[in-house]
Order: sequence, then structure tokens, then C-alpha cells
Amino acid sequence: MTQDVLFEVDGHVAVITLNRPQKLNAVTPEMADAIVAAVKECNDSDTIRCVIVTGAGEKSFCAGSDIRELDAYDTPWQFRNRPDYCDAIRRLSKPSIAAINGYAFGGGLETAMSCDIRIASDNAQFAAPEIKLGWIGGGGMTMFLAHSIGASNAALMIMTGDPIGAEKALAWGLVSDVVPRQRLLDRAREIAATIASRAPIAAETAKLNLKAAFSMPAEKAIEYERDLQTICFATEDAQEGRAAFKEKRSPVFRRR
Repeated sequence: MTQDVLFEVDGHVAVITLNRPQKLNAVTPEMADAIVAAVKECNDSDTIRCVIVTGAGEKSFCAGSDIRELDAYDTPWQFRNRPDYCDAIRRLSKPSIAAINGYAFGGGLETAMSCDIRIASDNAQFAAPEIKLGWIGGGGMTMFLAHSIGASNAALMIMTGDPIGAEKALAWGLVSDVVPRQRLLDRAREIAATIASRAPIAAETAKLNLKAAFSMPAEKAIEYERDLQTICFATEDAQEGRAAFKEKRSPVFRRR
């Protein structure tokens, strides 16, 4: 790990914090490696049930990749095959929440969109500014924006590179909630605690099902959903849920 990426676990909730506020939490290759390692720890844990991704400081969630580091790649092919922090976030098997404080630009916006749920502070801004530097995003920018905010709004962001504010992001469906900056992490932890209280295997399969909904034809997606439901139904947690319902008590889920 590096001090530029912090990783903490509180009960069933893990928090990955990009901790380079003096550089707007722009990601270096070392930080990308640390994010990959943090994701692996989350996926390997039977305790962690939800993951929050956020940025340190008041100005920025993440300003994307550190532009000054990009010239370190010897060839475009080496750049193409670099460890990618957005890919790592998408590999999380546990539900994830992006708590977006300030700028979510470029790879920072892709990182946020790689999470399952996005909430923003009222000072958050979102942009796909790569076109201003001569390229486009490569961490899922176009696909995620088109699915989240529609083709026209996605084109507006990608082709101008200009930012939008938190309220417009909420109106367009890019985020689920906008809260005062001081409340952002508290709100993220509230949502994470709720998710962590649910059956963990069901939450993880729900995440798989949401991915399938984007990539499969409708009939296949419904068939896949039914298969996932059957898998969940056969777990000890599902038995516990049914027993708790009959006994009028809160269930105790054990990820089994």
C-alpha cells in the first residue's frame, strides 16, 4: 500500500480513500497498484460486505490519472496495458458506493461510474475533459455515460469536455443523491450499513444481475436472473430469512 491510498475496515464496511488532496487526488501508477490490492482484499474477505470509494480533502474526489505520469510509458501499447484503477473498481464483487466530493474528472468520473451507487456533495462537478488534451476516456467513459444519462447528454459531456454540477448530475441520473459536503461520508456510511445488513450473497448476486442487465438481451437477462434467484434461495441465509420472517425477528445473515 501507499499513503496516497488509504484502506480501512469498520465492521462490514471498507473505505478506500484516494489520499493525494494536494494534487486533487490524481492517480499515479503506484496508487493504481494500491487500488488493485485494496480491491483484492475486499473480494477475499468474508467480513466486508460493502465498499465506499472517496477522495481526501474538500476539493476533489479524483481528477483522473496524473497527466505528468503519462509520458513515463515507453509506448502506446504499454499505456494500453497498464494496471487500470477503473478496471479494478469494476472487479469488486461486493456492492460499492462512490462518495463524490468535488471534482470527478476524467478517470475520476470513470471511477465513480464503476461503483454501483453514486452520491455527491453539493460542490461536486463532473467532466470528461480528455478531449481538451487530444484524446478520449478509456476506462468505460462512453459506455457508462450513455447508459446513465442518455446519448445526447453523454455526447455533450464527451465532445465538449465541459463540467456539469451536482444538481444537473442528479437530474440526469448520474448520481442518486446530493447532500451537503459535511454530510457526504455520513450518508455513504448510512447506505453502506443498510446494504451490509442485508443477505451478503444476495447483495453480491444482485450486483452480478445488474451487470447482466446491461450486457444481455432481455430474455437471457431474465433467465439469468432466475438462475441467480435459485442460487440465493438455496443458501443458509435464505433459510434464515424465511425463518426470521415466520418468527417475527430480525435475520442474522452469515454469508453462507
